[in-house]
Amino acid sequence: MDTEAQHVERDRSSRPSVSEEISDTEGSEGRSRSALVQRLADRLPGGRITLTLLVCLLFLFLLGTFVVQPFEIPSSSMQPGLRIGDRVLVNKLAYRFGAEPQRGDVVVFDGTGYFGDADYVKRVVGVGGDHVVCCDKEGRVAVNGRSVDETAFLYAGDRPSGVPFDVVVPDGTLFLLGDHRDDSSDSRDRLGSPGGGMVPVEQVIGRADWIAWPAGHWTRLERPDAYARVPAADGAHG
Repeated sequence: MDTEAQHVERDRSSRPSVSEEISDTEGSEGRSRSALVQRLADRLPGGRITLTLLVCLLFLFLLGTFVVQPFEIPSSSMQPGLRIGDRVLVNKLAYRFGAEPQRGDVVVFDGTGYFGDADYVKRVVGVGGDHVVCCDKEGRVAVNGRSVDETAFLYAGDRPSGVPFDVVVPDGTLFLLGDHRDDSSDSRDRLGSPGGGMVPVEQVIGRADWIAWPAGHWTRLERPDAYARVPAADGAHG
């Protein structure tokens, strides 16, 4: 009896516990991943250093393609806020998942077929359905009957517009102006062209959220309060 009892105890102790089985499985998976990484590294000149650099480049490519992308400001059309040579970080997810550009946003868009074969940066002044006029009795831009005080971002000495306009923005498009109105080629210059100077929302690459360079000009680009009291387009026509 004593001998049988001892055999039973030995059998129980020799069987691995649940935690030991899990640990062994995780260890095997870890060793497999490590072996795979090593095999990839062995095939590359420079080994693991080259592999690490390639992974970093892939990460940066995916980040720039789908999340955030830097753009250099090529002209003075958005002064004083954006200067020539500034690098802005464009949030490419800002208008995904149902979100839409809002009045006051600074956006980067593909101007092919509308402005020119290049990317442009402008401020959204009117969205689909808006009635945008310049100038009202006070010499200001008015959206849906509400005058907009643009002094917080308009270039000093510029009028809201030297070109009068009275437009209704079609649904799914944007009316865009530069902040340096006297030195900006924008929706005003194309009112008589196909599309009437409006840019489809689908052409928008993203919203410029940060000035990243130079370091001394680092700042977040906030939506100004100037458009906060503009009524909805439906209300304006009612």
